[in-house]
Amino acid sequence: MTTRHIISLLLENEAGALSRVAGLFSARGFNIETLTVAPTHDATLSRMTIVTSGTEAIIEQINKQLNKLVDVVQVKDITEGEHIERELVMIKISTAGLDCDQVRQIITEHEADVVDQQDDTCVIELLGNSEKINTLIAAMAQYPLLEVVRSGVSGIARGAEVLSI
Repeated sequence: MTTRHIISLLLENEAGALSRVAGLFSARGFNIETLTVAPTHDATLSRMTIVTSGTEAIIEQINKQLNKLVDVVQVKDITEGEHIERELVMIKISTAGLDCDQVRQIITEHEADVVDQQDDTCVIELLGNSEKINTLIAAMAQYPLLEVVRSGVSGIARGAEVLSI
């Protein structure tokens, strides 16, 4: 059975590290659904969050292969325990000829915000889990969508469990 997994890893903040991780997935035919990476509070380390899907055997193989990379300090599949995940979406719609009250009602129902409004466009922003993001996109699909920009998932384990060296 294929399941969705969020894999967090700490890796050396060096040129080529991201490329080596992406290359591992590419070389083995694994798909990366989302990928986020940024430096941590320690300037020598970056935290990468990868969302991928696969059978338990494939996910186990991914984790083992990631652990073999020289730049990788630690790997953790955070979907194995309680965790928090967030993603940011910005949706730009054409508002030409639209009833803005109807649009605002949907935005309010989904706890989203208008972050930019021009004569013929409106940009809506929402921070939430992937399910909440997908629900808003589906609700907004009745309007002329001009752009949908998603940040990709960031995640962290709940409680005292940490990803650190």
